[in-house]
Amino acid sequence: MQAAVHIRYGTPEVVRIIEVDKPMIGPTEVLVQVHATTVNRTDCAYRAAKPFFMRLFTGLIRPRATVLGNEFAGVVVEVGRSVTTFSVGENVFGYNEGSFGAHAQYLAMPEDGSLTTMPANLTYVEAAPAPRGLTMPSPRSGGPRSPEVRTSSSMGPRERSARQPSSC
Repeated sequence: MQAAVHIRYGTPEVVRIIEVDKPMIGPTEVLVQVHATTVNRTDCAYRAAKPFFMRLFTGLIRPRATVLGNEFAGVVVEVGRSVTTFSVGENVFGYNEGSFGAHAQYLAMPEDGSLTTMPANLTYVEAAPAPRGLTMPSPRSGGPRSPEVRTSSSMGPRERSARQPSSC
């Protein structure tokens, strides 16, 4: 699969689209094919390691998390054997706190993570930024859910760079 990867700190130019291993899911996880994601201030701070104290969280010399992205929308393509609340083919959106990974074609998410079914009247592009701007109870677990700028996994390189925020 392809992912937007950064292996050193810097400006947006340090990010490259490369082939990486597709995530394997555990018994209580779902595999989401990401159709839309965002680039937000958290991604920018982690990629640039600015302000400098960010390196305490991101890695002193090089980034620990190389595939960024918290917010996403997509479709469930695989479910773990113990998953009961999601099914293959279901449109979902969510927020992957801490481990990032949404700037890739596929993302493994825990069934009880910040993940919920997309409302039928939203597109992937509309749903992806919703976790950051909203806090809503999940109809599945009752926990807080939090879905900013979009990047679609189906966009070509020209479109990706054209939509990349210049303020990052």
